[in-house]
Amino acid sequence: MKKIRVFVAGASGKMGQEVIRSILKEDDLLLVGASDTRHQGMDVGFVAGTQRVGVDITGPLDIDTLRSAKADVLVDFTNPQSVLKNSKTAILAGVVPVIGTTGLDEAEISEIRVLVEKENVGAFLAPNFSIGAILMMRFAKESAKYFPHVDIIELHHDQKLDAPSGTALKTAEGILEVREPMVQGHPNEYEKIPGARGADLGGIHIHSVRLPGLIAHQEVLFGGLGQSLSIRHDAFSRETYMPGIILSIRKSYELTELIVGLDNFLD
Repeated sequence: MKKIRVFVAGASGKMGQEVIRSILKEDDLLLVGASDTRHQGMDVGFVAGTQRVGVDITGPLDIDTLRSAKADVLVDFTNPQSVLKNSKTAILAGVVPVIGTTGLDEAEISEIRVLVEKENVGAFLAPNFSIGAILMMRFAKESAKYFPHVDIIELHHDQKLDAPSGTALKTAEGILEVREPMVQGHPNEYEKIPGARGADLGGIHIHSVRLPGLIAHQEVLFGGLGQSLSIRHDAFSRETYMPGIILSIRKSYELTELIVGLDNFLD
């Protein structure tokens, strides 16, 4: 059985460590490299809280490092400032990036798409790797056909850099595929404090909460005549994302195009 050779960028971070532990449990995946600005020279197994695995953490990612590792896939959980550069580096090295950092704008995603087409090397970008969250978005899109009035409340830990979350944006965009933009609430309403009604995307109000103790949570609230519908997903630990990440690695390593969204890999 051919093993998929995986390199992890951002290996010292909380998500990176969880990804390392998950990869080591899979018989068809082989960890061949890890990079981070921290713990350089240390065995990544020790950093992730497991036994020695014989892979030392290297510094900033470059083409030679990826080629030397003979990686098939780069899993990137760094930050929006690094992920674009790392993705381009991977593609130029012939390695498929699996991008788990939200915050890329449309122009940056277009850059990746152009490079993918030029190099004939695939890439995968997911605003959310939680299978439960993907189902929440799927159910919300279906519900919007019958409940056009909807607000989105997303709640995350207080160290999250972007707002609203990529999941909230993806949810709203999915709803707008089946529901025309519209004004919600009283047509003459006004905000006593600017932003009180949240961000507005096609009439969908998105509210971002950032508090310590939270991980990742989202509720999609629909209102109709005499009734309401609430669709909610809660992630209580980073283990939530691991089945989706492992699935993405397995589905991505032979890609030759840019795919956006884990829903593309769900039957």
